[in-house]
Amino acid sequence: MNTWLQLFRRMGVAWMAAPVLVFAQPAAAPPLKVLRIPFVAAETGFDYAQVSDLYSNIAISHIFDSLYDYDHLARPFKIKPATAVAMPEVSADFRTYTVRLKPGTYFADDPAFKGKKRELVAADYVYSVKRYFDPKIKSPHYSSMVEEGIVGLDEQRQAAIKDKKPFDYDREVEGLRALDRYTLQFKLAEPRPRFIYALTGFVAMAREVAEAYGDAIAEHPVGTGPFRLTQWRRSSLMVFERNPNYREEYYNAEPNADDVEGQALLARFKGRRLPMVDRVEVSVVDESQPRWLAFLNNEFDVAGVPLEFTNVAVPQGKLAPNLAKRGIKLIRRLGSDVTFYYFNMDDPVVGGYTPEKVALRRAISLATNVEQEVTRARRGQAIPAQSVVAPDTYGYDPTFKTENSEYSPAKAKALLDLNGYVDRDGDGWRDQPDGKPLVIKYATQPDPISRQFDELWKKNLDAINVRMSFDIGKWPDQLKRARAGQLMVWALGSSSSSPDSSDAYVLAYGPSSGGGNLARFKLKAYDDVFRRIIALPDGPERLAAMREGSRLLVAYMPYKFNVHRIANQLVQPWVIGYRPPIFWKNYWHMVDIDDTLRPR
Repeated sequence: MNTWLQLFRRMGVAWMAAPVLVFAQPAAAPPLKVLRIPFVAAETGFDYAQVSDLYSNIAISHIFDSLYDYDHLARPFKIKPATAVAMPEVSADFRTYTVRLKPGTYFADDPAFKGKKRELVAADYVYSVKRYFDPKIKSPHYSSMVEEGIVGLDEQRQAAIKDKKPFDYDREVEGLRALDRYTLQFKLAEPRPRFIYALTGFVAMAREVAEAYGDAIAEHPVGTGPFRLTQWRRSSLMVFERNPNYREEYYNAEPNADDVEGQALLARFKGRRLPMVDRVEVSVVDESQPRWLAFLNNEFDVAGVPLEFTNVAVPQGKLAPNLAKRGIKLIRRLGSDVTFYYFNMDDPVVGGYTPEKVALRRAISLATNVEQEVTRARRGQAIPAQSVVAPDTYGYDPTFKTENSEYSPAKAKALLDLNGYVDRDGDGWRDQPDGKPLVIKYATQPDPISRQFDELWKKNLDAINVRMSFDIGKWPDQLKRARAGQLMVWALGSSSSSPDSSDAYVLAYGPSSGGGNLARFKLKAYDDVFRRIIALPDGPERLAAMREGSRLLVAYMPYKFNVHRIANQLVQPWVIGYRPPIFWKNYWHMVDIDDTLRPR
């Protein structure tokens, strides 16, 4: 039975079972404001240090607080304090950042606190950042955290590995200290003029909670954010309720002066206590048809338009008249993301750096008909990608062109012929240069939209006489296997987490192998370029380093960047104040529900 039907039937039983008492009843409490949304893929857990998928991080961003946050209405972005009192004090050389916290921020109640109200302090951020470096946790974010250059942290990790001892959280390091109860200081080995972006991602976990739940911490999130997780059926349903301990936070924003809608929202909500909704119900619905039908049946309040229903919901890029009559709002924008497929560089068939292996990957890239993917599978809701750099991030240039987007089956065949990938046994399929069969094992998922992409993959490889097979599995399982280096080729997408594109280039950074670098690409020349990208100030020299990094990725082709997606989101008329985030993920606390408009 569908998740949302189960939920409504249970609610219906509860209503029928309630006693009907008219007299001697206290005044009825106002109905709870409930925001209902779907996830198209399952969560993998709620430990910020262990998860890297989008949907888990959306949930986490509403449970845990970061030091700094993005303004809900400002576009393209504006950073503002969250648990911090003000913007950080930054040294002239961009190597020391000092942050002062707001007193009176409290964690949600939990048995780990033994009945006491637990205040957020600077030491909580010290502990939480150190968790990225604990070898036991195996954080996929470790490699990118190392590159931030927090003095002493990686040395502490390496000592734990060398001595085969537990990571010493009590050992003080120069680069990360609580100067007093509410003051936090970071010292960096190299100048980091954009370290403020990292500070928007640092959240706080209480040490006693982590120690109480141990290896099960990913199932017991306890934060200081606006919501707390109150119900969870893995890969099915998550229920979040207002955190009673959430600090006094009031609606405020700084929309652009010419932003008519943003200014109207500010005038309407300014000064309202946050969060404005009481409960958020998240259903995992990976099949697009039931997800779409549930939205049409008013069971979801905000939902993206599934690709196969684009022409029904958004013909020629405009909201369908039948939906407009219902008061449904369309929000359409080019996403700050990139889709890609990667080759496992450790795989004996597609991996490696020798000319014939590079030729194989480039041939598959040349055989990939991105235009057909855009027009057929994506129904026109994307534009071809030229590099890893996503729209709205520093360095994105819509006029920049590379061979990444070139489509030429003729060139692909010539490359394969030249490098010994020919049909040796007369069966119509190419073999490897050593005579072994050539089979590309493409990882995929068992949903209808994935099957459409699978058909395109097979058509593309059939055209150059390369045999392929499908490695099918659920998305969370595929992600685990990808991190373990067990997939040959897999396609997925990456959404920008900050306005800076260095987060994108980490996809191919050698020390990130098995984490952000699923391709396990290791090339010294690229790693040197990446370090320049993260160290240089914004300007022509940094942009030149980005171009060089993009050229190296095209030359070696560990990744094929396909498209930047156009997102079509539909919002029910009773949802007020929703704006899709660009780089951030938390918005539930900034929207309101007008139940007088919701159908009964």
